[in-house]
Formats: sequence, structure tokens, C-alpha cells
Amino acid sequence: MNDDATLNLQADTFRYIHMLLEALDRLGCLDVAVHRIEQRLPVELFNIVDRTIQEVDLGHLAHSRDTDRLDTAVSAHGSFGAKGRSDVLDDLLWTLYSKFEAIAEGHRVIHDVVSGIARRHGSRRPDDLTGSFRELWKLYQSELRSLLHDYLTTNDNNSTRAGLSAPGSSNSLQSNRRDRLKRVFNLAEVDQKASNLTNEQEDLDKILQTSVPGLVSKQQRGSVNRSSKDRASKGGPATHKLLTESSVFNIAILLPPSLSFLQRLKDIVPHDSGIAISTLTSFLDDFLVNVFLPQLEETVADLCAELYRTLDAFQEDPHWRQQAMKPILRSTFTFFSVIKTFCRLLDGIPQDPSFIQPILTQLVSYYDRCCGWFKSTVRRSSSTARGTEELKPAAAMAKSGELKDMLNTQWTNASSNSSPSMQKEIEYLVCKTHESPIAPVDIISDRRTVTSLCLLYSSMQWLANGLSQIRYAVPESEIVKRASSRPQQIRRWTLLELKKPHHEEEPIHLPLNQEAAVTFDGIIQSMRTLAMDALFTLQVDIRCGIVHMLAQMLKAPYSLSHPTHNPDPNVLSLNADLISFDDNVSTYLHLEEHRFITAGLAALVDAFLVSNASQVRSMNANGCGRMQLNILVLQQNLKAIEGDVSLPRSAHFFELFVEGPDAVVAKAKAKAKGAGPNDVDFSLEEMKTLLELCHSEALEQRESSVQAKKRLEDQLRQLEDIS
Repeated sequence: MNDDATLNLQADTFRYIHMLLEALDRLGCLDVAVHRIEQRLPVELFNIVDRTIQEVDLGHLAHSRDTDRLDTAVSAHGSFGAKGRSDVLDDLLWTLYSKFEAIAEGHRVIHDVVSGIARRHGSRRPDDLTGSFRELWKLYQSELRSLLHDYLTTNDNNSTRAGLSAPGSSNSLQSNRRDRLKRVFNLAEVDQKASNLTNEQEDLDKILQTSVPGLVSKQQRGSVNRSSKDRASKGGPATHKLLTESSVFNIAILLPPSLSFLQRLKDIVPHDSGIAISTLTSFLDDFLVNVFLPQLEETVADLCAELYRTLDAFQEDPHWRQQAMKPILRSTFTFFSVIKTFCRLLDGIPQDPSFIQPILTQLVSYYDRCCGWFKSTVRRSSSTARGTEELKPAAAMAKSGELKDMLNTQWTNASSNSSPSMQKEIEYLVCKTHESPIAPVDIISDRRTVTSLCLLYSSMQWLANGLSQIRYAVPESEIVKRASSRPQQIRRWTLLELKKPHHEEEPIHLPLNQEAAVTFDGIIQSMRTLAMDALFTLQVDIRCGIVHMLAQMLKAPYSLSHPTHNPDPNVLSLNADLISFDDNVSTYLHLEEHRFITAGLAALVDAFLVSNASQVRSMNANGCGRMQLNILVLQQNLKAIEGDVSLPRSAHFFELFVEGPDAVVAKAKAKAKGAGPNDVDFSLEEMKTLLELCHSEALEQRESSVQAKKRLEDQLRQLEDIS
């Protein structure tokens, strides 16, 4: 090294370091200085981090940071990168890493100069003097792990390291007890140069010297501050103040500057330092596997679990108009917001199947919750007492069996209201309810339950559509894989190029490999199936309610002593139920679903009144008039629901009753010759039932029963001959 008096060595840091090391070597103190540097490294590096945190803290106003609870931010805004929090962390990391890079460059100079001096002296053990860079690298790893861990993990023990409190996170229903493990004050963080502190210290010294001379010396006071800082070198509980709230969503902010620093560090590491360049970022891969991934799983699980704990999780979302065309469940809207939030998070980091698994797990969990809620909504009350899971008839028939196939066919051909499957469904329901009459408790008649099923259908369809839109099949080349020969090999995410941060206006995607895509598609299909189960249950239940009320109407007396102008109370009750149901369905479902549910109601009423007329014990002209009034009232109400419909068979059936039994026989003869295209057709059994009704009142009277019975038998014989 040549001496040049014209040079200002302090203006050239590296040359200045070189000169100092050469001077120390001439003085024979080089080994002592090098070892002293290694000893002071932990303390000085810790202090640099602390000072940097204080600088950044002063540069950002506290109110500009995002200190709200993470779950509140996700549910309300669906955003993981609040601008204030992002600015603080960006400023902290880029500032700190620039200092780390400058320190590393200085230690590279020390390493090169000391190595040159050792070779010049022919030292056989130069490693004794050139290990400072390895120690620096170990300290860098420790600080990086600490920073990433503190700003990612949200464990309770994190409070001992945090200097930040979230005012909005307290619960007014909980007691405000102080956490005795939480550090509330650290003397090392006090600004020793503050004027007010100096004045207070001097006043305290005077009091102590006056009252108890020699109790505390200046040396003892200084040791208090040093002891806190020396903990970093002794492995004690060294702590840094947290500037923002810890959150797994911070990974998208923390990872880019960390990887950029490590990549730049590769150019600074000496080739003979004993540090493998290829493994400089391996510790970060290990951190992502062992810390970030478990924290990701825990955060997803906690956020989703909180959705289910709220009392209004399965109630209508008051803000559904912002996202959906029809009302949906509150938990569905919030759950999808969580999924989109994590999609934004994953879009900014290297892709790996393990990062997707927590989301798939929560999708299955949410589906199971909704499925359980559906079963609890349509469960028979009597089955709860017996400890079984028996569903109400409408739900049981709609979920499986022959009727579900008919409903699927109708849904596929929803535009055709006169499809054969609709007629098959009517015949099936009439036959099924005749074999097993439906009890009133087995009908889903209350408005709240109908609303719940409508919300479940709309929510599952809305969620399935939303998930389908964010589905993105990632090419195999973009997915981090494990080597087949080394199944335990650590993923090398840090070798991949990071994506640009996701912006709010950009479309959201959930990256899936082939295996995850199959699972994802299966979950979506299960949600759609659950939605159809709810829709089919509504469709079948309203028909079960109609059948039950009509059966009650037919059991009423129809041998009346005088004419009446009031319909049967069961008819009025049925009309009220139909109007309420129709109003509910039209409010919560789209027009297509509304048409599917209400199409064919008039056909069912028409078919049931004729096929079950045998349930009427006796009827006279006054009773038939009331029955015709019932039919007219039902028809007018069904027109308001289903459109331009009528009840032609039941109306003509009781018109024949008014005309008398001879008209019934004449009708049968006309049918045998060939009925006209507009004639209403009746089966042989229905004709027999009508003849029995025509003679029912006479058969109950003692004086005319014998003659009526003979006449009935003769007319029944004529029907048999005609057929």
C-alpha cells in the first residue's frame, strides 16, 4: 500500500479500512482487532436494526398504518396490503437491507485484506482471521428470520416482541386484564440524549447524593442501558419494536426485498469464505416451509372458523346487492372475500401445491357446514328425539330416488311446462301421498325455512360461479416440484422469479395444478348439487303442502242442508300459503327458478281433486256447489302465481255430478264412440267414483238406500260393459 499525502483516506472507506488493517498488522494487533470485530458484531448489528426501526417509525405517522384486526380487514375490504402498512414495511426493509449490504461490502474488504496479509506472512491457518464474514452471514440469517417471523406470525407469544397494540382488537365483553408476560417498557429504548431525560437524571442524582451518598455511581447507571443491549450477544431475549401488525398477508411485502438483498449478497460473498453461494437462499426456503406454510394454514383456518362463530353467519347479508343479483348468506359473501384475499396473496409468490391445500381444505369445510345446515333445516322434529337424521318427506324425495331423476329432467327442459316428466311427477306424488299421507309437521311451511332454502340455493350457486371464475390451471412448468428421487428435498422457491404485486383492478386467479384442479372442480360440483337439493326440496315441498291441504278439504262434509257462498277454510289457508310462498320465492330466486318451482301447480290440483274424489264421504247439490266454489277460488289464486291456467278436469267432473248419474253414463258412451278433441277425458275408476258420489246421499237415507243401491249397481254394470 503506497503512501499518498494528497489523498483523503476518510473519503474512501475501503482504502481507509485497508490502511487501518495494515497499521494494526504492523503493530501486531491484527488478530486482536479481528476477534474484537467478531465479538462486537451481534451487538452492533442489533443496534443498527433498532436504530433503523426508530428512524422508520419517526418517518411514518402512526395513524397511517393499518392496525385494524386482520379478519375485519379481510371481511370488510378483501384486501391484504393496506397502503400504510405496505409503505412502512417497504421503507423498513429496503433501508435496513441497504445498510446490511454496505456492512457486507465493508466486511468483504476486511476479508480480502486480512486474507492478503495472512498469505503475505505465510500463515498456515488463515481461517482464524478470515471467519468474520461467515459470522456476519449467520447474524444476517438470524435477523432475517426474526424480521420475517415477527411480521408474519400472529401467535400470542409474539406480544413479548411487539411494541404495537391494536386498539380495535379488544372486546368490550372481556375483562381488560394486562398480560403480565407482555413487555410494556424497555430502558434501552429510551433516548439518552433527550433534554427532559437529562434534567430528570440530574435531579435524581442530586437527591440520591444528598440523602444516601455513594448509593449509585455514574458507572452503575450506564451499565443499566448497556445490559439491555448486550443481551443480543449473550443470547438473551433481544427484542425489536414492531411497526405494523403481524399478518401472514405481509409475505407479499416482505419477500421481494428479502430476495433482492440475498441475490445482491451473492456478488459480495468472498469465494474463499467457506459459504456456498448456491445455499445463500436455502434458509429462506426452509423458513417458508416451516414457518410461513403452517402460519398460512392457521390463518386460513382461523378466519374461516370465525365466520361460523357469528350468530348471523347463515342469515341474509345486508350488503348482498354489492356482489350478487339475489340475496345470499352473510357467511358466503365473507368466505369468498377470504378466498379472493388469499388468491391475491398467492398471486404474488412462487406457486406451490402446498399453498393451495389450506384453501381446498376450507372449501370442503365450508361445504360441509352448509350441508349440515341444510340437513338441520329440513330434519324431521321427531328424528331429533330419536337421535336419527331422518329428513322431511320433501327433502328425502328430492335428494335421491326416482323423483330426483324426474326433477333433473324438468330442470333441463325448464322451458317446456308440459313435459312428460312433469306429468310423471304429479302421478308419483299423488300415488306416494296416497300410500303414506303427509303429516302437517312434515311440511316446510314457515316463511323462515323457505327463505333459508332460497338463500342456500342462491349462495351455493353464487359461490360456485365465483370459484369457477377464479379457477386457473397452472402449467406444470410454473409449479415448484419435488425431485422424484429425493422426496424430502426442500422446495427452492427463491430460485424462481417473483411476480409483480397484484393490483385491485386486475382479475383474481387461484392457481391450481392438475391434481388440485380435479379436487377443486369436485368441490364446485358438490356445491351445485347442494344448491339443486335445496331447489328441488322447495319444488316438492310446496306440492306436498298442496296435497295435504286438498286432502283436508275433501274430508270436509259436502252433504249440506242449504247453499253456501263461502269456500272451505282449508282452501283459504292453502291460498294464503301459496301467496306467501310465491312472494318469498320471487324475492329470493331468479325468474327461471321461480318458474321451475311454480310450473304445474294447477295441473297437480286438477289431478288430485279428480283422482281423490273418493275421499268425499257424501255429497249433494249444495255440497257440490261448495266444491265448485272451492275450485273456482283455487283457480283464480293459481292464475296469479302460475299465469293463465285453469282446472278443467275437476270443474267438468263436478259439472257431471250436477247433471246426474245418467249424464255420467252418457259421457262414458260418448267416450267409447270417440270423444272430441276438446272433450275432458276420465278413466273408468274416476267414472265409477263419480257415480258413487251421485248416489252417496241417497245411499245414506234408509227409505231410498235399497233403490239407490240397485240403480248404482246397474249403472256400474253399464260402465263395465262400455269399457
